Amino acid sequence: MRATVVGSGYVGTTLAACLADAGHDVTAIDIDSEVVAAINDGHAAIHEPGLDDLLAEHAGDRLRATTEYESVRDADVTFLAIGTPSNEDGSIDLGALTAAAEMTGEAIAGADDGSEPGDGDARHLVVVKSTITPPGVRAVREALHAGAGDAADRVELATNPEFLREGSAVDDFQHPDKLVFGTESDWATERLERLYEPLVAAADTDVSVIRTDPETAVMIKYGNNAFLASKISLANDLGNICKQFGIDAYEVMDAVGLDDRIGAKFLRSGVGWGGSCFPKDVDAIRAAAREAGYEPPMLDAAVAVNDGQPERMLELLDSHVDVAGERVAVLGLAFKPGTDDVRNSRAIPIIEALQARGAEVVGYDPVATDTMRERFPDLTYADSAADAIEGASAALVVTDWDEFAALDDAFDAMASPVVIDGRRIIERRDGLTYEGLTW
Repeated sequence: MRATVVGSGYVGTTLAACLADAGHDVTAIDIDSEVVAAINDGHAAIHEPGLDDLLAEHAGDRLRATTEYESVRDADVTFLAIGTPSNEDGSIDLGALTAAAEMTGEAIAGADDGSEPGDGDARHLVVVKSTITPPGVRAVREALHAGAGDAADRVELATNPEFLREGSAVDDFQHPDKLVFGTESDWATERLERLYEPLVAAADTDVSVIRTDPETAVMIKYGNNAFLASKISLANDLGNICKQFGIDAYEVMDAVGLDDRIGAKFLRSGVGWGGSCFPKDVDAIRAAAREAGYEPPMLDAAVAVNDGQPERMLELLDSHVDVAGERVAVLGLAFKPGTDDVRNSRAIPIIEALQARGAEVVGYDPVATDTMRERFPDLTYADSAADAIEGASAALVVTDWDEFAALDDAFDAMASPVVIDGRRIIERRDGLTYEGLTW
């Protein structure tokens, strides 16, 4: 099939590359000419394992990128994968997405295919891949139809939320647990089924396909992320209690996870969740709920617990060393391993609090140094974890990169061997003053 993907960020680039790998003819559209050039050159402007390999294989063949919208005219499906950043109140900003939807509609209206309006084969399917709230569906649809003008009756909007994890997005796309199609007609559902057929056929397990309306489909995405974020926060809340009792929260939660009503995933307590999805999505659905007249106490509590974890980590540090004027290493800057994304990373409030305490902060991350440097240009950055902790009076582990588990004797080079571990990646050892956040 012929597909266009408007927007070439994490979701859009992964979607375009994986659709091309599934055998479709894909055009990626982005307003940033440097991003377009990178894709056409066979590499991504972001760090995502496996993505560069797919781009290198398919760029110039089944995948091309452009800044022009005209290519949507010949597509069987057009995806909108535009960012929906948070406003100050937590609601999402639909400005860029609705602008893209309107331009997509204008491009479709410019097609002269000689078909009659309402001809099923000539109708164009535009699919929102961006994460939007149920009320946002109407705004995007209105923008699309406004752009299409007289051609609006042969343009349908659908939603198809993504469930990708940064650091494993390619694998998640190619081996989905579920596919969610939010459509208003049988032909739109059938078109999405045909598009995803190669992935479903190649899957080594059964893929659940949920067929519903556009608004319900996007709510499934929010329900998914809100539940997972809350599960982590509950594990952290219980972990904090365990710490007070001198109990290892990991031993407790390992046993709790054996209950098949609960499951073992997302029970690793620590310094909390970050990234571009959980914080934004939980805030967005909370704001949408309030707009609709409902206060969501459970989600409010999940956010409050998460926001408090970095401070608990710093309190443990304060109990061992006064960091004023001292070198302190922050190990891990990305919000999770496997990505260079620092959006809402727990390292950010920790760095800010250390600076407020007068510490000389040294940061290290295997891949996220450049992106964090945009946020903290004056911070000292080390070339390795060992360099970061050399001469330091303390080290805080914020991201669980595997290489941190292999530091071993490097801790001997610290001025005082104090380690506060927020991810349970460092092993206790003689000569090391070690504190686990919840163990």
